[in-house]
Amino acid sequence: MATRRFTFFLSFTFSIVILTVYIITTHIYNHQPFLRSSPNPLFLKPDDQIWPELEFNWRIVLATVIGFMGSAFGTVGGVGGGGIFVPMLTLIVGFDTKSAAALSKCMIMGASASSVWYNLRIQHPCRQVPILDYDLALLFQPMLMLGITLGVALSVVFPYWLITVLIILLFSGTSLRSFCKAIEMWKEETLMKKELERPREFVNSRGELLIDTYEPLIPKEEKTPMQIFLFNLRWKMLTALIVVWAAFLALQIIKNSLVVCSTSYWAVTIIQFPVALSVFGYECVKLYKESKKRKNTGNPESVCEAAIDWTAPHLMFCAFCGILGGTVGGLLGSGGGFILGPLLLEIGVMPQVASATATFVMMFSSSLSVVEFYLLQRFPIPHALYLMAVSVMAGFWGQFVIRRLVAFLQRASIIVFILSGVIFASALTMGVIGVDRSIRMIHNHEFMGFLEFCSSQ
Repeated sequence: MATRRFTFFLSFTFSIVILTVYIITTHIYNHQPFLRSSPNPLFLKPDDQIWPELEFNWRIVLATVIGFMGSAFGTVGGVGGGGIFVPMLTLIVGFDTKSAAALSKCMIMGASASSVWYNLRIQHPCRQVPILDYDLALLFQPMLMLGITLGVALSVVFPYWLITVLIILLFSGTSLRSFCKAIEMWKEETLMKKELERPREFVNSRGELLIDTYEPLIPKEEKTPMQIFLFNLRWKMLTALIVVWAAFLALQIIKNSLVVCSTSYWAVTIIQFPVALSVFGYECVKLYKESKKRKNTGNPESVCEAAIDWTAPHLMFCAFCGILGGTVGGLLGSGGGFILGPLLLEIGVMPQVASATATFVMMFSSSLSVVEFYLLQRFPIPHALYLMAVSVMAGFWGQFVIRRLVAFLQRASIIVFILSGVIFASALTMGVIGVDRSIRMIHNHEFMGFLEFCSSQ
């Protein structure tokens, strides 16, 4: 499977890079003790809090335009757009890095919420099922949140320049893979459109050649917007997702109030594992039983949107991808959307459903961060409300325009092209900023190696 090869290639590359860097930096700093006395202020103490005033000027206008476009295209692709928001808020508006990351989560939450509201009011393009795949959401959400927790912890330990290298590797790889996927889909759609446009020939009972130039009329049940909305809602699955979200939020709030590296701190951290694994295990058993039941009855229809067979190896592979995506997302500050969107496409989910489901999951993960940041007072409320309002409008209009364009051109590959473009833009902006900051750290003779977790909090 191409998905497995690509995923294991990324994880193997990351492992080799991290191991090599650890060995080299450990050797250098062990033989040059004076370097160890020059700690990296980026991690050992919080950045100076810079909150500019919310006033009408060219900076806020440019930030509004970039935020609107980033939210519109980011939610359509199902990746959020955090890789665009953080550089925009730091370079243009003037926020410090930590405040920019917190405001970025606010923008992602606003755009995701409006996109989910829009998607709940539209029908599945080809099946009588909800546009949101709740099974996939419940399968990936707990592992993604668990991975984000691990990634955030690793971001404290990893040097800034190494995180920049991982950003460039990950985003470039996923962008290229998504772009190739979009080209394949575009070619398949072109062949399909040519096949549909070609007149069909058949012979009647008298041996006369007839040409059929009309498509068969398939009656489709028309539903009101309220009927579609209620059909797309699955209260049992939605309640389960909310319970997982609330459990992780409570654990994060409790952990933030404890002394770092204390016994209670590690106890609360470890509790997150059984919470995530229990929900994931429940969904695994459900998908496995349903898939086995359909196979025994000879029903070839897939259990959910994914085109893979829900066997034990595939479920374990999904768990690995969820944790890997969350870890990388937490490490790079992207929240996991840059992994989940391409991953859903790789396992066979159609673009419209992949976009809607990834945005749905991202709404939970981003809102978890926003509540936590709010309790820690990490962002100014006026800026947060304004940028969230911009993102809410952008998320709605982005979905509206692109969905209409996909329906008009009959090319769902447009969504995948947008996903690839947003990831590439994020790799470019975050890569350039990361390289520039790393060069300045080298000129200032700052510590460039791995840090201890407990002393770096």
